[in-house]
Amino acid sequence: MNGYDRRHFLTSAISASAFSVAVPWLQPRATAAGQARQRIKVGQIGIGHNHASAKMATFRKLADQYEVVGVVEPDSEGRKKRGHDPAYRDLSWMTEEQLLNTKGLTVVAVETDVRDLVPTAARCIAAGMHLHLDKPGGESLAPFKQLLDEAGRRNLAVQMGYMYRNNPAVQFCLRAVSEGWLGQVFEVHSVMSLQQPLAYRQWLAQFRGGTMYIFGCHLIDLVVRMLGKPDRVAPFQRQTQPEVKVYDNGLAVLEYPQATATIRTAALEVEGYRRRQLVVCGDEGTIDIRPLETFDTGPAQPLKLRLALSKPRDSYKKGYQEVVFPPMPGRYDEQLLELARIVRGEIANPYPLAHELMVQETLLAAIDHPRVNSTQ
Repeated sequence: MNGYDRRHFLTSAISASAFSVAVPWLQPRATAAGQARQRIKVGQIGIGHNHASAKMATFRKLADQYEVVGVVEPDSEGRKKRGHDPAYRDLSWMTEEQLLNTKGLTVVAVETDVRDLVPTAARCIAAGMHLHLDKPGGESLAPFKQLLDEAGRRNLAVQMGYMYRNNPAVQFCLRAVSEGWLGQVFEVHSVMSLQQPLAYRQWLAQFRGGTMYIFGCHLIDLVVRMLGKPDRVAPFQRQTQPEVKVYDNGLAVLEYPQATATIRTAALEVEGYRRRQLVVCGDEGTIDIRPLETFDTGPAQPLKLRLALSKPRDSYKKGYQEVVFPPMPGRYDEQLLELARIVRGEIANPYPLAHELMVQETLLAAIDHPRVNSTQ
């Protein structure tokens, strides 16, 4: 078993020219002079997204970085259903206008129900706010592209809510690919499935892309980060249950000149969370991360991956070995710490606007969107 030397990896990652995967929770939280930074004022619009309460809980947990000024939920039924979550206890409930006019507000987390994410985010950009925008980026490309273009024009950060980006096992994989440890990548296999109840599948039916739209976006984000924009995307959407007309079983094949990548999603898999995976194969090595997370059974457990190398790389030996990572402090901690550093200008956004557009183009091709059936 090979332990994960965080300090060594951090140093290597910062020095790598192709890809920096510095682990945010290892970064200092004070200025070079040792003085505490001014906290970033943040608000949240919407509590309808399934990640909304956990994001708010994380902002409040990171109290040395963020000052939460308030939360918005215009839908009375939505607030009645979710507003009693402890994450919102003692917060100020505001209208969107009140929040966006709060003096000193810098960041807005957009956590509405999925259908309202992009139009809400566009209003925040128009108000001059940096964004944490939950995913995915809409069923039509044009509004999302307009949002990104306006953010670029205003020099505003847009951080999409793809939580695997800051997963240390995934970061290790991205570094290995970037630095050539695996040689020529020829295959990526990824799965993100769950077993969902009827009520969830009924909600899912509003989206043409079904599970590929909601879950596959996370995996497409990682594949595009590693391999870039695919030459072609072949979607295979299936409805497997008769009760609801929804694509609950999706497969997309992303084609590259020397590689193929498969994205699989389903709402039917027993214990599917435990088989979420990212497998990357090259002619000089393989990385197998399975499961992608360890948050499903209580407190986070150490993450592990299996690494096979044709020759030693860095501190890792030839052959198969297990690499163990420390438990993450929380699912979103690293992501939101990274956002704080981006907003303060301490680092460039490692996922620039051009990347977000490529991800969205590829996602729409993967759900066989009628206006985007190829990313060429």
